[in-house]
Amino acid sequence: MQVTFKESLLEIIAKNPDYKFLFSYSEWETDFLRFYRSQTNYNISKKAISLDTTMYKGKKSLSFSITNPNIEILAEKIEDAMATIDALPEDPDFVDIETDTRKADERIKTNNIEQMSLEKKINYLKKLADAVEPYKFKIFGTFICNYEYTHLITSNGLDKVMRFSPIYFETKAVSDENEVTVLEAFGSENAEGFDIDEVIRNIIGKIQIAQSEVIDVEPGEYEVILAPRCIGEYIGYYMGSCSAGSLDRKNTLLEGKIGEQVFPANFTLIDDPKNPMIVNYDYNSEGHLYEKTPIFENGVFKNFLVGSYYANKLGMEKNGAQASCLVMSTGDRELEEMIKSTKKGLFISSLHYMNFINPKESSITGLTRDGTFLIEDGKLTKVVNNLRFTVKISDVINNITEIENKAYTFPQSDNYGQFSISASSMPHVKVKSFNISSSTKTV
Repeated sequence: MQVTFKESLLEIIAKNPDYKFLFSYSEWETDFLRFYRSQTNYNISKKAISLDTTMYKGKKSLSFSITNPNIEILAEKIEDAMATIDALPEDPDFVDIETDTRKADERIKTNNIEQMSLEKKINYLKKLADAVEPYKFKIFGTFICNYEYTHLITSNGLDKVMRFSPIYFETKAVSDENEVTVLEAFGSENAEGFDIDEVIRNIIGKIQIAQSEVIDVEPGEYEVILAPRCIGEYIGYYMGSCSAGSLDRKNTLLEGKIGEQVFPANFTLIDDPKNPMIVNYDYNSEGHLYEKTPIFENGVFKNFLVGSYYANKLGMEKNGAQASCLVMSTGDRELEEMIKSTKKGLFISSLHYMNFINPKESSITGLTRDGTFLIEDGKLTKVVNNLRFTVKISDVINNITEIENKAYTFPQSDNYGQFSISASSMPHVKVKSFNISSSTKTV
């Protein structure tokens, strides 16, 4: 943000003592590459500047956003907001601007748009496409690099800068013969952690298994090995139960459980925004210092995710955790050992179209996709049509019997607007008594 623009924002704050302000100024840039049937489909290089403003008066607030902001437009918006805010209802549990003025240690953030040039991305994709072609597979997916600068300024002196440069890579290899798909992904700010040779080894290994016969399996309880993105998605959905908002709405079974053994001792989950292999954050969306926060430690529930509003309403200590940087601790088993020790079960690579049945109980239904394989006598033997499952996420975690000794990063993104890219780090896990409710009869 230019010095003159910042000075103008500070001047607005000084001239309007009856109001409090939160200004969030953001400069965002992306290089978005999409590929289809092993060919570059399109590439978008784009920049955007925005200013999100929230005004507070008493126990009322009003927010608005401006694209490509200038002081003249901002002044008009503020004048309109002043004319509106008095008519708004008060919130008795209202909390205004962030009071945590602590600053994170300065960290150098590489712009991965420069580090991962378009030419480099295309060369990676060509190498991957050439590797899968002999198996009569094509690759589809996206390769995104972003760079974002955000400056937060408030009426109480908060002055914080956040920088992000996430990488989002996801590819599906699709068979030309029977449309069986397999998946590989990477999400991080660490460009050096992206190893195209490892991606190729992993996806070829899955493709070789995908050459097998395609079958259905009967509904029932199965021993399953969940890929890292699967257990990560289950845990991500379960984080709703760990939020102070759910506690306030009586929509969690974790009420009164802090300090108690909720899950087995093999399960540790941390919200770790400094983990070097994922997308790092210095502050949460409110501007609170985002620090390493244990959620479950050896199965013991340690912390709800508590922001300003519910900290005030429920009398809880604010921790700023927001489950954007989830890291599950690894175990002591090789993946190959986990497969070999399974007499009959399923290997599930990815999940799709999940919907809660009962969020409080964490019961959920959804589909498998992108590579579900039958395990027989310790070997992956056949491709299984996509399956519908109905489980409680709490049961999935409670039924973890083995955890891999290695973790993998994978990205999440809404793929709209500025993509909101984050990443998690998870191992493969083995789970007993996983309920398959039906087959879709399709791959």
